[in-house]
Amino acid sequence: MTTLPEFRIEPTDLDAIAKAPGRVAVFLGEGGRMDACGRRVNKLTRGALARFGQSDGFTKMKPGQAATLAFPAGLAAQALDVVRLDRRPSVDEARKAGAALAKLQGKDDCLVLAGGIGRAGQIALGHLLRAYQFVDHKTGDQTRPGAVTLMTDKVDAVDRDQIVALAQGVFFTRDLVNEPANILTTFDFATRLTALRDLGVEVEVLEEEDLEKLGMRLLLSVGQGSASPSKVVVMRWNGGAKDAAPLALIGKGVVFDTGGISIKPAAGMEDMTMDMGGAGVVAGVMRALALRKAPANVVGLVGLVENMPSGTATRPGDVVASMKGDTVEIINTDAEGRLVLADVLWYAQDRFKPAAMVNLATLTGAIIIALGHEKAGVFSNDDAFAASFLKAAATEGEGAWRMPLDAAYDEKLKSRVADMMNVGGRDAGSITAAQFLQRFVKDGCPWIHLDIAGVASVKSDTTLAPKGATGWGVLALDRLVRDRFEA
Repeated sequence: MTTLPEFRIEPTDLDAIAKAPGRVAVFLGEGGRMDACGRRVNKLTRGALARFGQSDGFTKMKPGQAATLAFPAGLAAQALDVVRLDRRPSVDEARKAGAALAKLQGKDDCLVLAGGIGRAGQIALGHLLRAYQFVDHKTGDQTRPGAVTLMTDKVDAVDRDQIVALAQGVFFTRDLVNEPANILTTFDFATRLTALRDLGVEVEVLEEEDLEKLGMRLLLSVGQGSASPSKVVVMRWNGGAKDAAPLALIGKGVVFDTGGISIKPAAGMEDMTMDMGGAGVVAGVMRALALRKAPANVVGLVGLVENMPSGTATRPGDVVASMKGDTVEIINTDAEGRLVLADVLWYAQDRFKPAAMVNLATLTGAIIIALGHEKAGVFSNDDAFAASFLKAAATEGEGAWRMPLDAAYDEKLKSRVADMMNVGGRDAGSITAAQFLQRFVKDGCPWIHLDIAGVASVKSDTTLAPKGATGWGVLALDRLVRDRFEA
C-alpha cells in the first residue's frame, strides 16, 4: 500500500524557523498580511517576504495558491513557499493550500507555519492527499515525498488521528483503483480486504460455492466466463451500539470489464481496470472508519468478479434468476455491474437488516454524458437520506448531483420472456440502470445509488490528486457516517 508522508504536529516555535532544513511554508493574507510566523520569516529574510507580499505576483495569486522563493537569505531552508490564505479560510481553500505545498515539496522535508491560521488540519489533509504517488510498478529510484511538520498555535484543535485515517482510507481506494487487472485479481482483492482484520474489522469471504447456495446467480453469471472465481467480501465495523442496525455500503468490484460477449471496443479498454471503483471506495471507507475507531455500525459488502468472453461466458439473451427470485433477460453482457449489485443488495438486506444502504458503482457511460467528470450521479428513494449525503459531499468538496427516479422509466426494462431486461436502451441509460437496482431494494429501506463512472478515475490532475484514481467518495461517506450514524 502507498504510504503516507511522515506527518507531525507541533506547537508554534518561532525560534525553530531559522534552523528548519528542506522547505519552509508560510501564509500571507490579502494585501500581504502576516501573522507572527510570517513576521518572524520576514525579519529573518530582511523584508523579502513583505516585498513579495506587495508584488504583482502575489496580488495575482488566488486563495490556496503558492509560489516559491528559492534559497531565501536568513533561513537554513532551501526554499520558502509562500501561500496566499486568509486567517479564516474555507475548507476548500485550506485543502487547496495544502495541496499546492505538496506539489512543490518533492523529496524535501517541509515545515508548514500555520501559526494562527484557521483550519490547520484541513491544510494538512490537503497536503497529505496531494502527496499521493502510485509508483509500485516503476523501476529505479522513485522520489518519495518528504516529511511534513505542521506548526500551529492550536495543536489540540487538530485531530491527527482523524486526518491520518481519512488520508489512509483515500490512499487505499486509490491504490486499488490504480492497480492493473493482472495484479488486482479477485484473489488479490479479497486478500487485501482480509488484511483489514488487523484493524479490528470482521472480514468474511464468500466463495463461489457459498454464492451458489445463496442463489446469487446474477453475480455468478457475470464472472462465469473468467478463470478468476467470483467472490463476495463482507466487512463489518462494529463500533456503535450492539443492537443498532448498521449502515450498509455495497460496491461493484468488476476487476476487469471486457464487456463479455457484448465486447467493448479495443480503444480505451485498458481503462476498465477501474471498473471496481465502487468496491474500492467501500474498502477505503471501512479502513478509515476502523483507523479512527468510529462509534458506528457499518457493514461493507463488495462483489468481486471479472467479466470475460469465453466458451462459458453468459450470452446475450440468457435468462438468469436473481437471489430475490426475479428473472432477468440479459440483453447486453456489458451491463454487468447492475447484476452484481442486485444480488449483493438483496443479500445485505436479508442478512443485516440495515438502517440504510448506499451502493457505489462505475455503472454507466451515460452519467458521464450527463455530468462529466465533475460530479457523481445520486439516485435515491428517500429525500431526507439523499439530502444528508448531498450535504456531506458538499462539506467535503466532492461533487454530487441528484438525478431522478420515476416509474415511467420502468417501461423500458420490460422483457418478453422474463421479469425484466438488464438494459433499457441508450436514452436515460443511467436512470434505467438505477430503476433496475431499485427493484432489489425492499420497501422502507432508505437507499442511495451513486454512479461514480465519471469521478472514480480521471485523465488529468485534480486539486487533491494526480491523474488516475481520485478516491472520490471516501471523504463524503465518512462524513455521512459522522453526521448521521455515529452514536
